[in-house]
Amino acid sequence: MPADSLPPVALPSVALPSVELGDGLTVSALGYGAMSLTDVYGPVDDDTALATLTHAVDSGIRFVDTANVYGDGRSERIISRLLRTRRDEVVLATKFGIHGGSAGKRGVRGTPEYVREQIDLSLQRLGTDHVDLYYQHRVDPDTPIEETVGAMAELIAAGKVRHLGLSEATANELRRANAVHPIAALQTEWSVLSRDVERAVIPAAIETGTGFVPYSPLSRGLLGDDFDATRIGPGDMRPNFPRFAPENLTANAALRDEYLAVARDAGLTGTELAFAWLFSRAATLGIPIAPIPGSRFAAHVDGWMGGVGVTLDAATMERLDGFADRVHGARSFDRNWTSLRGEPS
Repeated sequence: MPADSLPPVALPSVALPSVELGDGLTVSALGYGAMSLTDVYGPVDDDTALATLTHAVDSGIRFVDTANVYGDGRSERIISRLLRTRRDEVVLATKFGIHGGSAGKRGVRGTPEYVREQIDLSLQRLGTDHVDLYYQHRVDPDTPIEETVGAMAELIAAGKVRHLGLSEATANELRRANAVHPIAALQTEWSVLSRDVERAVIPAAIETGTGFVPYSPLSRGLLGDDFDATRIGPGDMRPNFPRFAPENLTANAALRDEYLAVARDAGLTGTELAFAWLFSRAATLGIPIAPIPGSRFAAHVDGWMGGVGVTLDAATMERLDGFADRVHGARSFDRNWTSLRGEPS
């Protein structure tokens, strides 16, 4: 039976370790990436999505990350159903900045007027009077980041937002933003297979006292135990990303086999190894992190837990050290939509 069809393991409400990111923001050491409540990896109905989210919170994940653009507001509306009775249990993050169309056809907006408009729309969909963390989803190249963050800071004064964040900002953009208001969290892709942030972005985050929220810690499922390219169906967004192009998937299958062999030798699943690597690497670099995996399936949530709090030995870390250099295909369809735009090509 495929892992995505297994029922979730019944778990009592538990407490994951807490981590303090930046600006006094404390979250569970693992978050839930709520883009997966929508159809980005395949169809999911609202009730199933809510059941998965509820299972994540019941399992101790109290940091929920969404965005206005996920399902054109659908993710936020589903989350609102949980918040009706459990708002005090959840550290809630949402984002603004990406608008329009499908992947590769969207725009970015960061004007103060847009900031003020979008927070009110998000709060309405979420059914709450504030969010704990408000991210600029992508930096607007046509609006100085100082203006955008200045408008975001006004939302704190208005009681609509508690902390500020950025997503896929460059090192320089983070420093400029932090000069206007402390940035509690920087969200960017980071995994065994995606390590470009270690060059300049993470050092800047350490410098500014900003916590790090790695998204796609499983490289969109590639590092998970049950990944099967034949199950990438219509509507799945992954073929938009170069690593999932047919010619690259063939090459990456061999790398994935090597990775799973390392996991077996470490006594871990591939999923657990991905999180253990992140926590071990972050500890070495000296930066607090809270990864935000996502899935439509409650059974997958259970598989995440075994990697939290695991410290890998030096030999295992060394075996994984070159994987990011060997993966075929870039992590994004456009480097200008990532923090890589701040680095030489």
